[in-house]
Amino acid sequence: MTNAPVDSRLFEPALLGALHLPNRLVMAPMTRNRAAADGVPQPIMATYYAQRASAGLIIAEASTPNAVGQTYPNITAIYNEAHVAGWRRVTDAVRTAGGRMFLQLQHGGRIGHPDTSGLTPVAPSPVPLPETIYTPGGHQDAVVPREMTTDEISATVADFAAAARNAIDAGFAGVEVHAANGYLLHQFLAQGTNHRTDAYGGSVAGRIRFTVEVVRAVADAIGPERVGVRISPGITVNGIHEGDTEEIYPALIAALADAGLAYLHVVFADPDQPLFQEIRKAWPGTLIANPVLGWGKPLPDDGGRHESERLLAAGADLISLGRPFLANPDLVERLRIGAPINQVREQGLMYTGGKTGYTDYPSLADSHLRAETLQPVGPAVS
Repeated sequence: MTNAPVDSRLFEPALLGALHLPNRLVMAPMTRNRAAADGVPQPIMATYYAQRASAGLIIAEASTPNAVGQTYPNITAIYNEAHVAGWRRVTDAVRTAGGRMFLQLQHGGRIGHPDTSGLTPVAPSPVPLPETIYTPGGHQDAVVPREMTTDEISATVADFAAAARNAIDAGFAGVEVHAANGYLLHQFLAQGTNHRTDAYGGSVAGRIRFTVEVVRAVADAIGPERVGVRISPGITVNGIHEGDTEEIYPALIAALADAGLAYLHVVFADPDQPLFQEIRKAWPGTLIANPVLGWGKPLPDDGGRHESERLLAAGADLISLGRPFLANPDLVERLRIGAPINQVREQGLMYTGGKTGYTDYPSLADSHLRAETLQPVGPAVS
C-alpha cells in the first residue's frame, strides 16, 4: 500500500445545483435487493450507505414509483408513507456521516412478473423480455406485458412526479430519472420494444415523448435543479434494441437541454466514441459519466481511476462508479492515496440479503484488515 496522495481532479470539490460536493466521485445506483418484500428499505441499508458517505454524491438504488413498476423481489419503492419513512432512516444516517444523496426512480416496464408484484407488467407494446426473469420462486419465463393506454401513460407520468415529491420528503437532495438499461423509459425510446403507432411511438419524436414528459413532470414537482436523468446509449441489456441510437439521444438531449436539470448521467461512457463527444457538446449542464471497467471482469487494480480521469479530460464533470464503491466503503480515500482495493466477492452475495457481501467489506481503518482481504477473492460482476 502506498500513502502518497494521488494528484487528480477527481478529488476537487464541485457544485451540483445548490449542493457542494467535496469531490467529483459519485456512487452509482446499484440494485442490492435488501428491502422488505413490500419495498420498504431495511435498517441495514442505512449502514451500507452511511459507510460510503465520503462519495461526493450517492445516487441510491432504483426505487419504483408504483406497484406495477416493480422489477425483482426485495426492490425498494417510494410510493407510500412506509417507503418514505424507511428511506428517511437511510438519508438521516448518510447526512449524519456527512454525505449527500439522490434517489433513482425506476419503473421496470416489461421487466417484472406477476409472481413478484401481483400484477401483469406494462410496457409501450406487448413485446416480452426475451429471457427469464428472477422471481420469488426463482427464474421464470417472462410474461407478455400489457400495452399501456394513453391514460395509463399519463397516470405513470403523475406517479413519477409523486414519487419525486416523496423522495424529497424522505430527505433526498434530488432524484435521478432512470431512462437506461432496458427499463420502461428505455423501452419507449427503443424501436425493438416500442411498436406503437400513436403519439408515443413511430418517429424519434414520438419515442422520446414519454421520457420528456416524465422528466419535465418531475422537474415541475420538485424543481429542475433537483433532477437528473440517466441514459445508456447503445446498451443492449435486458433485450433492448434501439435501432437508431445516433438519432435518439441527440433528439432527447435537445428536448431537455433548456429544462435546467441538475445533470445528465451517461452509462458506460467511452470518451473516444463520437456519440459521447456529441452528447458532451450538446448538453449544457453537468455531465456525470460512468466509465467502462470491463463487464463481468475483475476491477482494475487502480479501482477505475485511470478511466475516470480519461472521462474528466474528455469533458465529464463528475464520475460515477458502481462496483468499486460496492466493494470499497472508503473508495475515495483508497483512490486518493493509491491504496489497494477490495475486489467484489462472488455475484450471489450482491443479491442474497443480509450483511455478507454488503456491509462487511473492510475499510482501511479496520484494525483487523489483513493483506489478503485487499486482493481478488473471486470473480467480480458488473
